[in-house]
Amino acid sequence: MQKRDQIYIDGQWVASDGDGSIDVINPSNEEVIGSVPAGTAVDVDAAVAAARAAFDGWAATPLEDRLALIEGLAGQLGARMGEIGTLISDEMGMPRGMSTMIQAGMPAATTGGVPATARDFAFEETINRTLVTREPVGVVGCITPWNFPLHQVMAKVAPALAVGCTVVLKPSEVAPLSAFLLAEIIDDLGFPPGVFNLVSGVGPVVGEAIAAHPDVDMVSFTGSTRAGTRVAEVAAVNVTRVHQELGGKSANIILEDADLSAAIPAAVGACYLNSGQTCSALTRLLVPADKMDEVAALAAEAAAGYSVGPADDDGSRLGPLVSAAQWERVQGYIQTGIDEGATLVAGGTGKPDGLDAGYYVKPTVFANVSNSMTIAREEIFGPVLSIIGYTDVDDAVAIANDTEYGLAGGVWGTDTDKALEVAKRLRTGQVDMNGAFLNTDAPFGGYKKSGNGRELGRYGLAEFVESKSINLPMG
Repeated sequence: MQKRDQIYIDGQWVASDGDGSIDVINPSNEEVIGSVPAGTAVDVDAAVAAARAAFDGWAATPLEDRLALIEGLAGQLGARMGEIGTLISDEMGMPRGMSTMIQAGMPAATTGGVPATARDFAFEETINRTLVTREPVGVVGCITPWNFPLHQVMAKVAPALAVGCTVVLKPSEVAPLSAFLLAEIIDDLGFPPGVFNLVSGVGPVVGEAIAAHPDVDMVSFTGSTRAGTRVAEVAAVNVTRVHQELGGKSANIILEDADLSAAIPAAVGACYLNSGQTCSALTRLLVPADKMDEVAALAAEAAAGYSVGPADDDGSRLGPLVSAAQWERVQGYIQTGIDEGATLVAGGTGKPDGLDAGYYVKPTVFANVSNSMTIAREEIFGPVLSIIGYTDVDDAVAIANDTEYGLAGGVWGTDTDKALEVAKRLRTGQVDMNGAFLNTDAPFGGYKKSGNGRELGRYGLAEFVESKSINLPMG
């Protein structure tokens, strides 16, 4: 039981202005495993004031001194991967072995890569007779989700701190415990007071207070498109810069020459990672129409291999969804797919046998899906794959791009040149070819309603700076 009764402001653990708390539920068994303060707008005011007071000094701190602290942070995240992986597994449900590798490993790697990237970053350049400087944007409000709770924090916090910004973090109230562990590490490492601040709470209170605050220079948000739109609306009053990493409904195109025996199991995995609770999940599988039955059988076979169970069970390949609300939402989408006429070839509604406690979903596959169906249009955020037939490559590209989202995509084909041609035609921020996966040094972000701006690598650093032109005299 981790009862957190203080928030972190100006280098100190302090009581929240409010007296409420938020329970953290283990989705594997529905038991309360901790609680955090339900922060208030007054808490946000105090955190922003601390960040604002610390900004000038932190921005003026030599780059190498800032990076030394970030290197220390990366080292601690790496040294405590087992502890972090278990904690995140307990609070959001990813099986423990996978959680240690992904939920703990990715933030350690992302943080560890920031110093080298910052050393190569062009903080100054000369264009003819103009000196262009790139300076920290100021106080950054970071609002982060529950599905990759520490990775999404570090994809914002590490680059923001590296370039000289100060931070106020609001982690998701659903899976906030790893953010408190992060604050403890930062405190132990001796980061200057006010450089990093943590206020827990719900989005409509703490998130809105951050977005609306006139002394916040930028908001970096990851979450649903609906919530991201609200953040942008609130921030617009002060013309605050908003970076958004939002939803997705990404297509995975299986070309005619693809090796189905390799492509289809991998495609199921690209949908089911983190129990489907991944914004970049490849949830629409586009296949030649005449191969629909063959692909459906292969996908159903692959889905059957995803053993569902508690996160602390070594045999579990698919953990629970994060909450009861999320479970109800996914059940509704599965029933809608059945009602709208898609062919259910694996899974379906209800919990798997023997798993009454916990938010478990059957790994589900629909075949003969039309791109106009609800399950092909809306982000489900669960282990639900929709297989859609296409007539030719142009049709496949048209279907893939026929969505309000544009976060990710996939292409499978033996002829890599042709696969690359298709990848370049997709209106998405990233495309995985033949099962390739995320490169944390390359830009991550989306087109259309998947957001704007990019995270990771030098593109992530660039989000947190302002460019200034200093026009030098002639001669």
